[in-house]
Amino acid sequence: MDNIQATPLVLIAEDDPDDRMLIREAFEERCPNCRLHFVQDGEELMAFIGKSLSDAENLSPSVLPDMLLLDLNMPLKDGRESLIELRNNALFKQIPTVVMTTSESDEDKQFCLANGANDYLVKPSSYTKLLDAVESLQPYFSRNAGKH
Repeated sequence: MDNIQATPLVLIAEDDPDDRMLIREAFEERCPNCRLHFVQDGEELMAFIGKSLSDAENLSPSVLPDMLLLDLNMPLKDGRESLIELRNNALFKQIPTVVMTTSESDEDKQFCLANGANDYLVKPSSYTKLLDAVESLQPYFSRNAGKH
């Protein structure tokens, strides 16, 4: 039986400071053992992923995130471009990626799911709904914790 790491690493790409604060609080409440790492845009995301890949080659794959929570509308490189770039790398295809965005567009949802997102969530309108959303994400990062 696999020894599942008790502290999953959740990488969160979100440019809005208020949303980052709320997401951090929601994770602290619903998944206090989660390690969170925030990036503010797609370029910072790809730099972090690149460093994780380098560390994984030199050390162990446990430095890779167990899940990516991805905003679509970010500066420099948006979530759409980042998603495509990540899914073009065989190693990162395995990382569950959930898009959480303000966009309610069916086109955006279809684009993300067609390009490898595991799920697509519209950002909740209340903190209670955000707590529920974080709870709904647990199967993504729990089953993958420490398995990369």
